[in-house]
This record gives sequence, structure tokens and C-alpha cells, in this order.
Amino acid sequence: MNDTIERRVRESFASQTMMQTLGARIIEVQPGLVRVSAPILPSAMQQQGFGHAGLTFSIGDSAAGYAALSMLPPDVDVVTSEIKINLLAPARGDRLVATGRVVKPGRRLCVVTAEVHAENDGETKLIAILQGTIVPVSAS
Repeated sequence: MNDTIERRVRESFASQTMMQTLGARIIEVQPGLVRVSAPILPSAMQQQGFGHAGLTFSIGDSAAGYAALSMLPPDVDVVTSEIKINLLAPARGDRLVATGRVVKPGRRLCVVTAEVHAENDGETKLIAILQGTIVPVSAS
């Protein structure tokens, strides 16, 4: 793994104030794969006491987008063009972990996916799957 790629991904992620608000952090960076975790805080719950789908979506989108960024040249940044989510189960637990992967890299479009798992008392459960398109853009 190129240290420059990991540093680039981590520095960009650190500049996202939304991720800071959610308490999210990157826990793994590999070419084409990024894992993001976030605690299920009292401020990120929905009315039934589960983690809000917005939290699930946010970290899944970031994990997938940064997986794409990890495979692109240094003068390129990324934006999400479209992304869909299938919510499979309630977000019960202490934290969520999103694993973003590149399905197909490209110069104009990158197809990505992410799986989000809830962790609760040492057990993990798949709660969501995302799939989308990331667009490479000029970093300047």
C-alpha cells in the first residue's frame, strides 16, 4: 500500500465536518477498499431507538467514495453522482462499520459498493448495502 494514498484519503476524510459531527473515523485503507466506523450516539438515533438511516447512509457513502479515491491519480478528487441504499435490519448496537469497495474503477465513472454492519456485544450484523456511482473531478 502506498503511504501517499493512505495519507491522502485520511487527510481528505479529516476535512469532512459531517464525519467529525458523527464521530466517524477511518479504520482501514487499502487500494479499492476503505472501512469507516462511527459510534451510534444518542444524537444519531431515530424515534424507535435505533441508529438513524442517515448515519448508515453517510458512513456508507464516505467509505465507498474514499475507496474510489484510493484508486485515482493525485490530481483527482471525487463526488458522489448517485447512490442507493437497501436497509436490511435496524442499526442496533454500539457502532456501525462501513466497508466501501470499488466494483469498477474508471476515468469518468467509478462504480462502488458498501456494506454496513452494526456491532453489538461482540457480534456483527449486516444492516445495509449501498451501490453507486462516483465521479472523478479535478482536485483544484
